[in-house]
Amino acid sequence: MVRFLTLLLAASSFCLTAGAQSNLDATIQAKAKQVLPKVIEWRRHIHQYPELSNREFKTMEYIANHLRSLGIEVQDKVAKTGVVGLLKGGKPGPVIALRADMDALPVEERVDLPFKSTQKADYLGQEVSVMHACGHDSHVAILMGTAEVLAAMKKDIAGTVKFIFQPAEEGPPGEEEGGAPLMVKEGVMDNPKVDAIFGLHISSNTESGSIRYKPGPFMASSDWFTIKVKGKQAHGSAPWGSIDPIVVGTQIIAGLQTIVSRQENIVKAPVVITVGKFHSGVRSNIIPEEAILEGTIRTLDAEMQRDVHARIKKTAEKIAEASGATVEVDIDTKTLVTDNDSSLTAMMAPSLQKAAGKDKVQTQSWTTGAEDFSFFGEKAPALFFNLGGMPVGTDPAKAPGHHTPDFFIDDSQLDVGVKAFCHLVFDYANLQAKQKQAPAKKGF
Repeated sequence: MVRFLTLLLAASSFCLTAGAQSNLDATIQAKAKQVLPKVIEWRRHIHQYPELSNREFKTMEYIANHLRSLGIEVQDKVAKTGVVGLLKGGKPGPVIALRADMDALPVEERVDLPFKSTQKADYLGQEVSVMHACGHDSHVAILMGTAEVLAAMKKDIAGTVKFIFQPAEEGPPGEEEGGAPLMVKEGVMDNPKVDAIFGLHISSNTESGSIRYKPGPFMASSDWFTIKVKGKQAHGSAPWGSIDPIVVGTQIIAGLQTIVSRQENIVKAPVVITVGKFHSGVRSNIIPEEAILEGTIRTLDAEMQRDVHARIKKTAEKIAEASGATVEVDIDTKTLVTDNDSSLTAMMAPSLQKAAGKDKVQTQSWTTGAEDFSFFGEKAPALFFNLGGMPVGTDPAKAPGHHTPDFFIDDSQLDVGVKAFCHLVFDYANLQAKQKQAPAKKGF
């Protein structure tokens, strides 16, 4: 009888817990829908007044003022122009970080919108047009909306939520520090120490309101390389008196592609080596002394990344040596592989399904695009996912790409991003509490 009553009480407790969870989920859904008009308004304001990396001064102020109005503890000027908000819940629990990037790009907008950007700014000494051509405006607005919803539900939160608004994801200008590496360096993942971090990115070729994710390696590392080829100058009419750095440079470009096609096991993970710049010479009848090649490397495996670096250096050096030239190879790692913690991803996938609906959440293959969110994932288990922003019915093949003048998103379902962040916060804390309460398995 005692055992029966114990089981009955346990079942009753479970039902209450399930009921409370159901009410919590309904509250999140309702509040996210309620805040959507504000999210759209914020996104369009930020879109109209974009700012470049490490120059997001007005955006910083806009965010900080909003967070302070919600009673959230705010620190600004983090990593130059970043904002960190701290919301302490009404119950003890983990520290959960949510991240949004803030910066725009030196791109001139061609889309005819009422809130079209006409902003100009200085970029490395040159006046350029500025546009949110990658959707960071929507990321900021979603996280601002999430902060408003969670602040209203503060008493129900178990733990602490850290809102990270990150500058310079696109890369700081020139030799400046910035972005996620500088935020990590300044201790954003500590004080209090983050237990898990979540982030999202809008996608212009994924249908609005949908979510895509992948366990494990999701986005590529990004390395930028410079190869300086030094030869011997001569008159163009007497090439035998030269060591032609242009010819050597073209041979190096061809050699680099054999790393991808003949040397790396691309069944394991894809590799991309792209030479985007080749500069040499000043006059058509002079063989120059020097040629400079610049490009990018994308890998989705840390071991392959190191191996590709070594092979690039060896390939360039040996080809140059065969012609009597010399080379200097410099490789600068901009981002690491964005690796979604497999256990965390499996645990939190149902939260994404709550946000978008089970039929609108799918796994996707990895991408050779890169994200400096990866540096946060070095400090705590991380999950990064894509949120659709393509108008329903659009052919994905015809949707304007990121970093282009025609980039466009449908912002009518940005509340799905708010819902996702909110469900992740509550569900992660709940699952962590259940794991702590679960009795340890006894051995034999």
